[in-house]
Amino acid sequence: SNPYQANLLRDGVRRYLQLPADQTVLILHAKVAQKSYGNEKRFFCPPPCVYLSGPGWKLKQEQIKARDLGDAGFRVCGYMGLDSMGSSLMETQKLSFEEQPDSKGFSCAKALYISDTDKRKHFRLVLKLFFSNGQEIGTFHSKLIKVISKPSQKKQSLKNTDLCISSGSKVSLFNRLRSQTVSTRYLSVEGGAFIASARQWAAFTLHLADDRTRSEFPLREGYIRYGSVVRLVCTATGVTLPPLIIRKVMKQYAMLDVDEPISQLHKCAFQFQGSDRMYLCLSTEKVIQFQASPCPKEANRELLNDGSCWTIISTETVEYTFSESLACVREPVSPVPLIAALQLTGGGDVAMLEVQGEYFHAHLKVWFGDVEAETMYRSPKSLMCVVPDVSAFGSDWRWLRYPITVPLLLIRDDGLIYSSSFTFTYTPEQSCIPGQQVLSDIPQDSDNLLDSIHQEFTRTNFHLFMQT
Repeated sequence: SNPYQANLLRDGVRRYLQLPADQTVLILHAKVAQKSYGNEKRFFCPPPCVYLSGPGWKLKQEQIKARDLGDAGFRVCGYMGLDSMGSSLMETQKLSFEEQPDSKGFSCAKALYISDTDKRKHFRLVLKLFFSNGQEIGTFHSKLIKVISKPSQKKQSLKNTDLCISSGSKVSLFNRLRSQTVSTRYLSVEGGAFIASARQWAAFTLHLADDRTRSEFPLREGYIRYGSVVRLVCTATGVTLPPLIIRKVMKQYAMLDVDEPISQLHKCAFQFQGSDRMYLCLSTEKVIQFQASPCPKEANRELLNDGSCWTIISTETVEYTFSESLACVREPVSPVPLIAALQLTGGGDVAMLEVQGEYFHAHLKVWFGDVEAETMYRSPKSLMCVVPDVSAFGSDWRWLRYPITVPLLLIRDDGLIYSSSFTFTYTPEQSCIPGQQVLSDIPQDSDNLLDSIHQEFTRTNFHLFMQT
């Protein structure tokens, strides 16, 4: 309400947009978890991982150094457990973060499991982060994880797709010799090359491809079946393996005639398309090609070695991003809101935007770039706001000839910024798109010429689309 404070806040948002000092918490985890029975402990595989990235962590370190006269208080530590385990830190696993060559902090929880006394069918992981001086950073949740008793051995039906793996989803691949946990290695990428890592795992987008066209590799929708041609793309680096045919593995044999949907935690093998029985294989930490042996008595089988047998599991990623650029925040940054979708209603002077997602609360305001929007809290999953007029950005609908795209932010009452991957685009009428002939700089009937507008949403990593 104070004009001076409002201008000060807007200037701060402008500085943030020019040089974002974000802090990002990224949680990677499997989509399913196998239950432990009795005294056994089936640790989650792959283990849940946490990455800390963004320049804001470095700025926070400098603030704490200046205040505490040392860097001991900056170290980030954390605890991870299941969401029903209560607040006792004794029931969770402590995480220590190490700095990687890319300056990201990394840690993983290798000793988490779910007991058979827990009767839930789904649960979430809970991550609590602190600075080593005792200051709480916040609490962060994973996505829902489905509990299974053991990998399904029966043929999967597309009538029940809970455990099936769809094209375009993310998966992890790991190899475990003789069922020994200590021998587990995960397919990963390092320095642009595929490796088998005992420490870190990578998530890969598994695409179903049209095997009739090898050069352009068109992607298809649907569930992955054995015998399909697939493409594995590292989600972090974009590094891709050549086209592969996914095969079912039974007792170390690749089954060439099986055509059924793939299920979670199935054993599978990846044959290089067009090769002479060459399969994706690990040798210690290297990823190589292994030539399978034909079976003279059974033409539909090929004998593999241990390193060519992989276990496949779907994975999830959840990313929380925040920035303390506008204020030195003492309160925890959580709950960190996540935007999932946008819904526009109305138009012109009364356009309303519904922001849909998770972890919303009444202390949030929606910002279109450096312009605050009138915001109404509806529920933890919905915010409603009035779309600012384009004049707030120094433009006029009558003279607007270029699309104006602004990022969508959520800002907490105390100045904490939550960025998002969503943008809002103001688009002029087709009549005023550059490249078309304009009779004069100020059209005689400009109000009628631009009496309606086209507004749309785009994610930052998609091309802007204008109707023609």
